[in-house]
Amino acid sequence: MLQVHQLVAAYGKIEVLHSIDLHVKQGEIVSIIGSNGAGKSTTLKSILGELKPLSGTIEFLGESIVDCSVSEVIKKGIAIVPEGRQIFPNLTVWENLLMGGYMDYFRNKKEVIERAEEMLDLFPRLKERLKVKAGTLSGGEQQMVAVGRALMTRPKLLMLDEPTLGLAPNTSDHLFSIITDLNRKGLTILLVEQKAYRALEVSNRAYAIETGRIAVEGSSTDLLTNSYVKEVYLGQVS
Repeated sequence: MLQVHQLVAAYGKIEVLHSIDLHVKQGEIVSIIGSNGAGKSTTLKSILGELKPLSGTIEFLGESIVDCSVSEVIKKGIAIVPEGRQIFPNLTVWENLLMGGYMDYFRNKKEVIERAEEMLDLFPRLKERLKVKAGTLSGGEQQMVAVGRALMTRPKLLMLDEPTLGLAPNTSDHLFSIITDLNRKGLTILLVEQKAYRALEVSNRAYAIETGRIAVEGSSTDLLTNSYVKEVYLGQVS
């Protein structure tokens, strides 16, 4: 579904991704793990079109998207739940969900409203908070709004950037269960996550990124037993 080859990206003159290669097959959960500043979020920004790479190719469903704008990439079927959620704090929960379908709202308002109602079925806790300003919600509830808003575009590939950042352990566990449930329903997921062990538990394959380069890749089972990954990313010393 997604093929990234020899991706090089920079902020100004500072190169932060060095020839990244990764792929995501339809129906998979693929994780990218690594420390702060390793290049995880930059990889997602490059795929989304928010950051234009210096070189390399990015193909989605066999078509190059490297020169596409963010809105074009979203229309092609990729959505993102950004780091820090980035919901609209002064809009209600319902308004935030509708904003996720803004590209279709004036063309088919009824369909967009039906999608938003589907999000409430997926996240029942939000039903009671429809008219509440999103900025007053708990961190976990805000993340539900962010995921629901992204799903409003009916993506083929959902990218999540540090979805459990700042969440309590129980809330993080609930979010991981939502991620696996969405995948069971057929959604392909690319997950960037600092909680490496939990990410590897829910994913099919994973890439460990280190200072802008892929250090280790393979099945999540292999990475969970890899001595280097266990020591550097999981904090386990044999």
